[in-house]
Amino acid sequence: HRLLREGNYAARIGGTAPVFLAAVLEYLAAEVLDLAGYAAQENKKIRINPRHVLLAVQSDDELSTLLSNVTISDGGVMPNVHPSLVQKVTITTVPADQPSTSKQG
Repeated sequence: HRLLREGNYAARIGGTAPVFLAAVLEYLAAEVLDLAGYAAQENKKIRINPRHVLLAVQSDDELSTLLSNVTISDGGVMPNVHPSLVQKVTITTVPADQPSTSKQG
C-alpha cells in the first residue's frame, strides 16, 4: 500500500487497491504458468523454460494482446513457415492391371 501511495500513480489510493492488484497479478502469473506447463508437456520436458513461456503467451489471444510489446529473454521466435515454401507431397498409384516392378525371390 505504501509503494502505491509513494509511486505517484494517483492522488488517493483506496485500502482495497493493493489487494485487488495482488489478486490480478496472481491470476496472470497462474494463467501464464499453466499454459507454459502445457507447452513444456507437449515438448516432453519437465521444467518450464523461457521458450515455453513464449509459446504459451503467443498461443493465447488475450495474453498475446496484453504482452504484445514484451520481449521474453531466451524465448526465441514463433515458428512460422510461409505456405509457398511448403512442398506438397504427391502420391502416385500404380493401376491394378499393371505388374509390379518389385523382384520376388
